[in-house]
Amino acid sequence: MRTRRNVISALTAAAFLALPLAPAAFAQQAEAPSKTKVVATFSILGDLVREVGGERIDLTVLVGPNGDAHVYSPSPADARNLAEAKVIFVNGLKFEGWIDRLVQASGTKATVVEAAAEVKPLEMEDDGHGHGHAHGHAHGHGHADEHDEKHAHEHGGLDPHAWQDVANAKLYVAAIRDGLAAADPAGKEAYAANAEAYLARLDALEAEVKAAVEAIPRNRRKVITSHDAFGYFARAYGLTFIAPQGVSTDAEASARDVGRIIRQIKRDKIPAVFLENVTDPRLVERIAKETGAKIGGRLYSDALSDENGAAGTYIAMMQHNIKALNAALAR
Repeated sequence: MRTRRNVISALTAAAFLALPLAPAAFAQQAEAPSKTKVVATFSILGDLVREVGGERIDLTVLVGPNGDAHVYSPSPADARNLAEAKVIFVNGLKFEGWIDRLVQASGTKATVVEAAAEVKPLEMEDDGHGHGHAHGHAHGHGHADEHDEKHAHEHGGLDPHAWQDVANAKLYVAAIRDGLAAADPAGKEAYAANAEAYLARLDALEAEVKAAVEAIPRNRRKVITSHDAFGYFARAYGLTFIAPQGVSTDAEASARDVGRIIRQIKRDKIPAVFLENVTDPRLVERIAKETGAKIGGRLYSDALSDENGAAGTYIAMMQHNIKALNAALAR
């Protein structure tokens, strides 16, 4: 009996000792700041938002790794995420053709921040065949079919892939910093500090990209890719990108345009063609086979890889792309 009483006494004492701790634990939970609910439309933008937001945000990314935002179909879950969000980050430049309808359908009261608002956009021109494509310094031509003109209008006549120039990514970061600070004023200093640290890393990345391109002989700075996603890279760093598709992966390349590109590869002795993570590889594989140009690997254009892949972050994506370009062309 004594043993049993001892056990009961020990349990009772333990229970009483635990009681004073419970209110303190509840108080700590109450004091823990709730994270600001944030939505970003696609994986590349989501990574930039995550870098600036850090631990203060609860981030949802709508179009995930290797996802194609050009042809994305929003789900009811996406509408719920928007409804619960305090701030929504979009690329802008008509990249997410579905976002306005989704915002309206969700009934969200969140602030919508356009990350590319301060970017100097590349305009899309008509090549004389009714085909819309982006253009810029050292930017190649050779795109698609009757769908291109429609996609030019859908994109507002602008190339939306502004993040391919690191200088533009810095503008995205500034917009994200300011958007988060407006939604969560208590975190203003934290967002500013995170942005400053990340901008320093982007400065280093920009220098790395320029050095990698500089190592490529000028007469070899021509690249074939699946769709026209690298206009800003071309303008900033001095390469020519030629694509059978226009700025949207939703357009199909015509036989005429594929034939024109095949002739151009042979004429200009373009050394390499590249696959992309968001497009069907068969078109580029066919072009490589018919021209003898080698497949230089895979470029990441509109989406990151998964976190364990070669392009799990924006910086890793740009580093992967310049290494692939350099390896194929700098010989």
